[in-house]
Amino acid sequence: MEAYLLKTGRFKREEHIKRPADIQRLFKTGKRVSVYGAKLFYMRNELDFNRIGFPIPRGYGNAVQRNASKRYSRETYRLFKTHLNTGYDILFFVYPGNDTFHSRCEIFKTLCQKAGLLKDCEISL
Repeated sequence: MEAYLLKTGRFKREEHIKRPADIQRLFKTGKRVSVYGAKLFYMRNELDFNRIGFPIPRGYGNAVQRNASKRYSRETYRLFKTHLNTGYDILFFVYPGNDTFHSRCEIFKTLCQKAGLLKDCEISL
């Protein structure tokens, strides 16, 4: 069985970034890394766990496409969260066109490596 298919727990309510002020703070003052089709905004928080949000850009298709994109992103994070350093607020921003689960996992892994958020372990997809 491939590593990303292993069960890693659920995506808890306190791990969501919900307040618009928190999202705006990340966009304005957070560090950012990008690859073709996606950006990752991140900054340290004062917590023992990560919080994450999945903003969707304007014009990202219809409601079905937006919801599918958020589902892919949430599942990607859920599978990677045990491999991430803790204590960060993260926004995972994906542009239209990268809408397969496998490509989403590859993009998230690359962004986390660039940001230095991955623990020193080998993740194979």
